[in-house]
Amino acid sequence: MGETPEKDFAAIGRDILFAARNELYMNLPYLDAALCALDFQPGGGITLSLATNGETLFYDGGYLAERYLRGAVYTNRAYLHVILHCMLRHLAKKRGKVPELWDLACDAAVESILDELHYPCLEEGTVPAKLKFYGECRADMPVLTAEGIYRRLLRLSLPEYELAMLQRRFLADDHGLWDPEKQDQQSQRQDEKWKDLSEKTKTGMETVLAGQATGGEAVLEQVKVAVRDDVDYRAFLRRFAVPREIMAVDGDAFDYGFYSYGLRLYGNMPLVEPPETKEEKRIEDFVIAVDTSMSTSGELVRQFLACTYAILRSTETFTCKVNIRILQCDDQVRSDTAIHDLEELRDYMDHFELAGGSATDFRPVFQHVEQLQKAGAFTSLRGLLYFTDGMGVYPQKRPPYETAFVLLEEPPMSVKFPPWAIRLTLDLPGIEKAARETAEEYPDLIDLEELPQL
Repeated sequence: MGETPEKDFAAIGRDILFAARNELYMNLPYLDAALCALDFQPGGGITLSLATNGETLFYDGGYLAERYLRGAVYTNRAYLHVILHCMLRHLAKKRGKVPELWDLACDAAVESILDELHYPCLEEGTVPAKLKFYGECRADMPVLTAEGIYRRLLRLSLPEYELAMLQRRFLADDHGLWDPEKQDQQSQRQDEKWKDLSEKTKTGMETVLAGQATGGEAVLEQVKVAVRDDVDYRAFLRRFAVPREIMAVDGDAFDYGFYSYGLRLYGNMPLVEPPETKEEKRIEDFVIAVDTSMSTSGELVRQFLACTYAILRSTETFTCKVNIRILQCDDQVRSDTAIHDLEELRDYMDHFELAGGSATDFRPVFQHVEQLQKAGAFTSLRGLLYFTDGMGVYPQKRPPYETAFVLLEEPPMSVKFPPWAIRLTLDLPGIEKAARETAEEYPDLIDLEELPQL
């Protein structure tokens, strides 16, 4: 007796997947480890051609055969589509997201990568609706990440029909096996495995793509986001603090042994008194520069200032009286506001209006700060925090203070940061987390309910 059609399709589907993997490897050798990281298995209760749980690639042989007859490009794209989901850790990041919006954001991000890989085995031709969506997203973000697209979809609140049209346009695999509630050791090991594979791929790609224009830059830009470690924004801000002596009991410098001995020997007369001052690191002189070019929205800046305010509000970080200068700049300094206490900072944040909207040139800010220093506007300027998308003209010379560029999205590879600059890529949820942790730590100073919903 011959094999049943189901078994025939299972074997055919497996052969198609092997052929796709081999062809992708020949064109994208830096993805070799990732391309071979999933086992093949027919079935799995899927409703589309492919689905994965991060460990196994389930497939429908009949559907794959039908797609393959239309052209090998479709099965090649579907295979790489699934692999990129895993490499970018879309499965693990689904937790806490609106499922249909996160699925769409992940599909759109992956398809944007595939559409920039100009290899014959992946070329499906121009799809105007996809290009239109990419263009709209790039107005908000330099790199089309799933996280950035998801935030945009949340803001848009698209009608159900428009959302369904977008889902249909980018759909390539079944996300039914993505289980955001599954947080056991196996799922954590899988996520670590893919993070490790992405890290190795990133290293290999940086070597292979150095000085070349192969199209793989689109993969590398998003892989950098996937392997980025979480950043403690509170600890980062405190690096700009300087030692200051304050009026407070210094328990660390106080010898309780002599104090107790005096009480035992003389009754109520200790031999030593606790020190009345102690040294703490506080932020006093500080510059916050805001990129007001066309790529930066006023609401985004307001959220950044609000969350930064919450972190700086902690008594361990800031003195009561401060000397903060908030500069707005695109290709020239548009405004310079002096802040002398945190209530002024709060008022500025509440009534913030974006000034500018031209191209970005970072140099005027540093020239302006240099003039302020010469005029004696600062006592001990420790650092400058520049909120930007990272795309602009940088000064060649290192300033005499620490400078950090805070980015909410990974910038394109074409952006070349100067070697002296501190670069911090931090998404909005990361800023919000830091702000809320500070508010919970200092409930008497910061009202948790007043923090913005990002």
